[in-house]
Amino acid sequence: MKQDQKPKIVVIGGGTGLPVLLRGLKKYPVDISAIVTVADDGGSSGRIRSEMEIPPPGDIRNVLAALSDVEPLVEEMFQHRFQTANELSGHSLGNLIIAALTSITGDFVHAVHEMSRVLNVHGKVLPAANQSVVLHAEMNDGTIVSGESKIPESGKKIKRVFLTPEVIKPLSETIRAIREADLIVVGPGSLYTSILPNLLVPGLGEEVCKAKAKKVYICNLMTQAGETLGFTASQHVDALYNHMLCPFIDIILVNNEAVPVEIQNRYQEEQAQPVLFDVDRLVALGMEVIHDEIISFDHGFIRHDTEKVANILYSLLGRDTDHIAQT
Repeated sequence: MKQDQKPKIVVIGGGTGLPVLLRGLKKYPVDISAIVTVADDGGSSGRIRSEMEIPPPGDIRNVLAALSDVEPLVEEMFQHRFQTANELSGHSLGNLIIAALTSITGDFVHAVHEMSRVLNVHGKVLPAANQSVVLHAEMNDGTIVSGESKIPESGKKIKRVFLTPEVIKPLSETIRAIREADLIVVGPGSLYTSILPNLLVPGLGEEVCKAKAKKVYICNLMTQAGETLGFTASQHVDALYNHMLCPFIDIILVNNEAVPVEIQNRYQEEQAQPVLFDVDRLVALGMEVIHDEIISFDHGFIRHDTEKVANILYSLLGRDTDHIAQT
């Protein structure tokens, strides 16, 4: 990479974690490619996916909003969710616009590109595949649960997850972004339902394994009932490696800030607790461990501190972060 070129960062994920990270990262002079899951089958996205037979737009919508550079009112309108007594109830306007553009252009990826242009998006937003995929989980007792939204509700321990149909093609643009990346970031996000559905797309995960770029895993701050109940940081990594069949993570970013007791008590209702960062085992797995105070408290909820995490990621590119304006 030439010194005057923007470093290229690929970020892989979905759910609520990915947009939080991207809001901080877009302030830096980097070329961002966000690879987003298309396995969602719940809520507005699930209804649109079922009725129009297109990939679910919800995770894509949130990433577009996070990377956009428009007036706050425009973003608020794009994210607006209708609360009515008719068929619009529960739908977000952004989901409907993406669905409409897909109908007009005849192609979901083309619709996302056009929406990116309208919202003046910083970087590229790339669906993991240009088709809907179904996420399945095989549980420890041998039963199969199908559907991203149903897996965490099963109450059983997940043995593995997999995708259908058998033939799923990644975008050539996505493969190119991975191959050209200077840094590949995995997470944060739900391990089995937001991160792995991307990496399990045939060809995509293999390219991540082969890529020359540094690979960073941003570990979740809290465990998640129905997915990672009681998991340590190294168990998150074990699950990734067991699915990918290659030890691809070079660096793991973990939190070393205490979670206030009153916040932990709030999370007890959903059986979530702070992830135990077993540093010795992470080091034994061959990873560099970066630990810092990276928690942000948002109205009683725990999120990654977007400014701190983005700063750490940019520094991994060997770039000086002191001159970056905090806008």
